[in-house]
Amino acid sequence: MTTLTEGRHAGGFLVWEASRDYTRETVILASGAGKLDPGTVLGKITTGGKFTQLAPAASNGSQNAAGILWGPADATAADAAAVVVLRGPAIVNRNDLIWPTGATEPQIAAATAALAALGILLR
Repeated sequence: MTTLTEGRHAGGFLVWEASRDYTRETVILASGAGKLDPGTVLGKITTGGKFTQLAPAASNGSQNAAGILWGPADATAADAAAVVVLRGPAIVNRNDLIWPTGATEPQIAAATAALAALGILLR
């Protein structure tokens, strides 16, 4: 018998948000960001304003948490449009977020604080 594995659902990390028309926006993911799942914490590249997965060791702006990817997106070979939770008020399930591989607790704490400053609270 085949075993099926259910993947992540768009917005599955959201516990509550004030209004989806206020908290979410369509942004551009930078080419090379890869295939990203809902709940991926994103950083915004200062030059050009495109988004990519949070990169705590970077110095191009993507080291600062700037939003959370709402649905799946593929920016492997080209820039891609994607819906992102950019501001609150919103509450998300911290256990459903996707952090960069190797992110340390201090880096996650800094990103959590940056999201809180945007009105996105992790619970």
